[in-house]
Amino acid sequence: MTGFAYQYLVGGLVFAIGLVYGYRQGYIGTSGKPLRNALVVLGGFGFFMGLQGWLQFGDMAVREPKPFDGSWTRSETIGTPLDYAIMAGYFVAMLLIGTWFGKDNKGTKDFFFGGQRFSWWLISFSLVATTVGSASFVKYSRIAYKHGIASSQTYLNDWFWLPLLLFGWLPILYFSRIVSIPEYFERRFGRGQRNLATWLLLAYLVGYVGINLFTMGRALNTLLGWPVFASALLVASISAIYVTFGGQTSVIMTDLFQGVMLLATGLVLLLLGVAHLGGFIDFWELLPRGHRQAFPHLNADPSYPAVGVFWQDGMANSAMFYFLNQGIVMRLLAARSVEDSRKATVSMMLVLMPIAAVVVASGGWVARALVSNGELPPDLVPKESFFIAAEFLTRPGMFGLVMAALTAALMSTVDTLITAIAAIAVNDVYKPRHPEATDKQLLKVARISSVSIAVLGVALVPVFNTFKSIYSAHGAFTAAVTPPLVVALLLAVFWRRYTATAATWTMAGGSLLIGASLFFPQMITPFAHGVPMRELGEGIFGGVDSYKFMRAFFGLAVCFAIGITVTMFTKARPLDEVKGLVWGTVKDAIHWYKGAPGEEVESPWADASAASTDDEELRGRGRLPTVTLSRALADALGGAVVGDLVYVTDARSWLGGLRSGHGIVGAIDEDEGAPRVTLGPTLWSVIVGHAKPRPLRVRKLY
Repeated sequence: MTGFAYQYLVGGLVFAIGLVYGYRQGYIGTSGKPLRNALVVLGGFGFFMGLQGWLQFGDMAVREPKPFDGSWTRSETIGTPLDYAIMAGYFVAMLLIGTWFGKDNKGTKDFFFGGQRFSWWLISFSLVATTVGSASFVKYSRIAYKHGIASSQTYLNDWFWLPLLLFGWLPILYFSRIVSIPEYFERRFGRGQRNLATWLLLAYLVGYVGINLFTMGRALNTLLGWPVFASALLVASISAIYVTFGGQTSVIMTDLFQGVMLLATGLVLLLLGVAHLGGFIDFWELLPRGHRQAFPHLNADPSYPAVGVFWQDGMANSAMFYFLNQGIVMRLLAARSVEDSRKATVSMMLVLMPIAAVVVASGGWVARALVSNGELPPDLVPKESFFIAAEFLTRPGMFGLVMAALTAALMSTVDTLITAIAAIAVNDVYKPRHPEATDKQLLKVARISSVSIAVLGVALVPVFNTFKSIYSAHGAFTAAVTPPLVVALLLAVFWRRYTATAATWTMAGGSLLIGASLFFPQMITPFAHGVPMRELGEGIFGGVDSYKFMRAFFGLAVCFAIGITVTMFTKARPLDEVKGLVWGTVKDAIHWYKGAPGEEVESPWADASAASTDDEELRGRGRLPTVTLSRALADALGGAVVGDLVYVTDARSWLGGLRSGHGIVGAIDEDEGAPRVTLGPTLWSVIVGHAKPRPLRVRKLY
């Protein structure tokens, strides 16, 4: 069986299950909006299947490689003083942008979720910036140099999670208004399960902070010769400063700039390579045919088997990223509506992620084509392919911009991780032990946590520096954490019968078994799909690299087995106790969120003028401020009534929701006149502030 057939059989099954869930809840259908939803997800499926099928099996011409002409030599450092100045300027710009946009934070809702007011396009760009870290450029350029287009497999296999995410987890996540993933586990099961999920997530996220800082330290060491630790400390300090002051708003706004930056410069590098080689056909034919296949061999090469990449990156890591990564959860909850969260997710998976696949691998592809053209030596070090291709193709100044993109990728990942860990530290560690803490005190703890996390991440850099293969070691580390959390959450959301006891055993027992496989990799052999076990290394951790990809499948299999078996012998909570937290109960989640019954629909936009009042009341579980609508505006919104949820924003759409907020209709002003919304102090300060009142737009939600 080929890697193509394997992915589309197994991934297609997951995709089909998601379609069934969507159909049973009315999200998928044959007319109206359900038909549109079906066409979107099926269109994505068809696009990736067609693209990867052509890459894998298409008839393509191959050009004979040329011998190396000897004109290029490796310099001790890469770049010029002008390039370094541009990189330094970029650091300063991000610091200024981050602190400026976060200056109005007043509480933990602003710090962690940016006031839950941003447009889908802003969220989607920031999500891509979070996804594409500095490790992505270095790692995937290395893989692209060695394996070609197959390096994109990690970025083009998220499509099978799309229905389950859009129509299952996302509405529950948005309307239940959980602050952290561990909080969901407590509301779904109990306090013990929350504690277990908390420490597993913290281990996962803190490790990622360390690996990203280490990667950036190595990058600056390669470029400038700076010590790895000092370089990591510099990046951590800048990220921690603007995150500490600005929280999620700073992260979103800096990631918007950084997302555009890294996508643009990565594409520029590819275009420069194509132009240098004489055009796309020349570039394409200079890549060996094996480098143009979407999937490597299914199981023959243990260093990069298609089946292993599918289970580790496509199944375990993709599910962890979209369903459980605290940073991504916070970003999706920062959207102004659940529909905007869906649009951000779709645009990211189906549009921006394919672009990101090209961006992160472009250095490796171009470097390999340059080797085939005789302009770079065949003994090029794969992990340096991105840096070397960038310097080879760019002039002083332009190379600095490309390296600034690498910096952008690092900072956009680290800032998200810092806010994510701070959210867990505040809401799952500090707040349960100090329930009387005020929001001001919690905000202070959040900022202290942000600084502490950056310090801890830097402290881990020397630890990672001791490993010969940092990616193998870190992959084994995350594989021990990812499958238990992924399985526990998926069963919690999509299987109402799943029990608290089963969740405990899934997370604890699964982690122990996966941990044991690090020392006794022979446990994985029956699950390895024929992938050979690599030779054991020396020392107690000698088995870490033996099945570095197939450990994910082993972990998922044993965790599902534990979860299903224990559930069969334990008693589940009644459905009434978990409504709003499991599939098919979205209406209950909406009722919980707004404090009144509602439907997942939105009214058309209506234009309105702004008025202010000193009177304000907070309503609903979301503690939303009240607003007063004129009768004309209420009618324009399709007959808004007291208790409805509305979203009010500055009419300038290009702001992306920076001046906007949600409110509960507290009263309808029956006086005749133009459409008008009266805002209390909270919304007035966010939407209007000290400026002259501008035209507003209002939409009724749910």
